[in-house]
Amino acid sequence: MDRMAPLAFLVVMCVALSIARPSFAQFSNLLGVVQQYSVIIVLAVGQTLLMIAGGIDLSVGSVVALGGIVAGVCYQHGLSPVLAIAAAVGVCMLAGLINGLVTTKARMPAFIATLGMMGIARGLAQVLSGAVSIDVSPTIAAIGQNQWFFAGVIVAVCVVTWLALTRTPFGRHCYAVGGNKEATRLSGVNVDKHMVKTFLFTGTIVGVGAFLMVARVGLANPTGSEGYELDSIAAAVIGGTSLFGGQGTVAGTLIGALIMAVLRNGCNLLNIDSNWQLIIIGAMIILAVFYDNVRRRRRP
Repeated sequence: MDRMAPLAFLVVMCVALSIARPSFAQFSNLLGVVQQYSVIIVLAVGQTLLMIAGGIDLSVGSVVALGGIVAGVCYQHGLSPVLAIAAAVGVCMLAGLINGLVTTKARMPAFIATLGMMGIARGLAQVLSGAVSIDVSPTIAAIGQNQWFFAGVIVAVCVVTWLALTRTPFGRHCYAVGGNKEATRLSGVNVDKHMVKTFLFTGTIVGVGAFLMVARVGLANPTGSEGYELDSIAAAVIGGTSLFGGQGTVAGTLIGALIMAVLRNGCNLLNIDSNWQLIIIGAMIILAVFYDNVRRRRRP
């Protein structure tokens, strides 16, 4: 029943918006919502991995911006679009690896380590770009005009992550580490190595998000994707992922991200001020965390 609550809320919200604004239910609008919020959806899936394992990543928004700038700079220097995107994904993976190593080797809380990476990545994006937006390959920009492409990437990321969480030892270790790190360590699992792998996995997903960002916008912006780290965490929490670790699903996060996307799209269609949108989403996050706390206390 707990897991069905976000889905029920999403369905009710979609029905209500369809009645209030029939244009909401148009297929073109729904596909546009998926395209517009594709980066946040993908980042939320990556965030879910870390949160299940008891971690968190506050740098995903800044790393997306850095990855986009790297792609733009590489293309400007004559690299093919494929190599430019590969370089962007590689930089995002490197950021994830560094986050994992700093967290495990320096025994630093993930909150602090990734907060530092957030500043570093954003600063590097500004330095590499000269604080200006960079045009990307026309080929990449053309891909961004295909709304089905974004839906396909989201499905691919969700399926791969779901398989990793439910069908591999890596996934079982994520839940075990997030549930009880010390007991998992005593059972023979190398917790530090696992956390590095998890950060690296998330970094790879962030790289996909960087590709989606430059494809959707058509350029690399050093100040883009600001606040995406909080949006990705919010989507995961609303979808049932626990901030305390050990609990969460890819499907739940997808629903949580869609709730946020639909809510914002609906507010825009209803001409609700953007400031009120922030208030509504903030209240939803507080309620989701409160509900998670209550649910944890009820467990035997």
